[in-house]
Amino acid sequence: MENNNRKGWLYLLPAIAFLGLFMVYPLIDVFLYSFEEGYNFASQTYLGIGGYNYGYVLHDPYFLQALKNTFILVIITVPVSTGLALLISVGLSSIKKVRELYQTIFFLPYVTNTLAVGLVFMILFKQTPYTDGLANLILSWFNAGPVDFIDGPYWAKMFVLCLYTVWIVMPFKVLILTSALASVDEIYYNAAKVDGTSKFRIFTKITLPMISPTLFYLIITGFIGAFKAYSDAVALFGVDLNAAEMNTIVGYIYDMLYGNSGGYPSYASAAAIILFAIVLTITCINLLVSKKHVHY
Repeated sequence: MENNNRKGWLYLLPAIAFLGLFMVYPLIDVFLYSFEEGYNFASQTYLGIGGYNYGYVLHDPYFLQALKNTFILVIITVPVSTGLALLISVGLSSIKKVRELYQTIFFLPYVTNTLAVGLVFMILFKQTPYTDGLANLILSWFNAGPVDFIDGPYWAKMFVLCLYTVWIVMPFKVLILTSALASVDEIYYNAAKVDGTSKFRIFTKITLPMISPTLFYLIITGFIGAFKAYSDAVALFGVDLNAAEMNTIVGYIYDMLYGNSGGYPSYASAAAIILFAIVLTITCINLLVSKKHVHY
């Protein structure tokens, strides 16, 4: 038994070393950085240790704006993308003959370059001296607009960002949910049909409980992915996200390290730890909720 245990730990050693070197150590290092006050990037020295960096970040209007944008993005895109993906997956499951074809079509945005998709969205929504964009053309049919979705009001820019994010993340969810639906044993559906159960009740009492672990996985990863959003905003509004009022927490961290206000790793580390705490808290809440609503 002891030899088996030693072999098991030996097999795990490469993975443990990899996780320790590239995940645990950086996290500890960032945590220590976040308490070093007045850190000088050039001389690698600091004035003292305390919580000033956290106080500065939490009172920085740019960080508060980024925090607001990130939470709006999370609250809107995660349930919308998951709900739409579920509806599309259920529809695809009912057309088995061309399901693979449609799966490929829906998956294309996921494998397309993020900046390329962002450029397409800019063409659709951005106003230029020559055109108001396709979105404003559609609005004109209803005697509304035009609206500058890229350089205009905050709500318009947030709408485009949320729509873009949903478009990017939904294909992966469609693929996963379609596979989950295909794995549900037909015997449950046949038994329900014999009893005369309605389609809605079959969906809520059989389908949803059977695919609930997959849904939970997508919700958890969706929350984490939305909190890490940055490239989506850059693709639409450029690199100066603070000027556009569309920065995210990850964008704020990047700016503190390398942007126009860069050279402040202590502030960036404090913001990173705050983001880590938020994501960890929401993940723990989801895990507690899953104990009652997820059926393994």
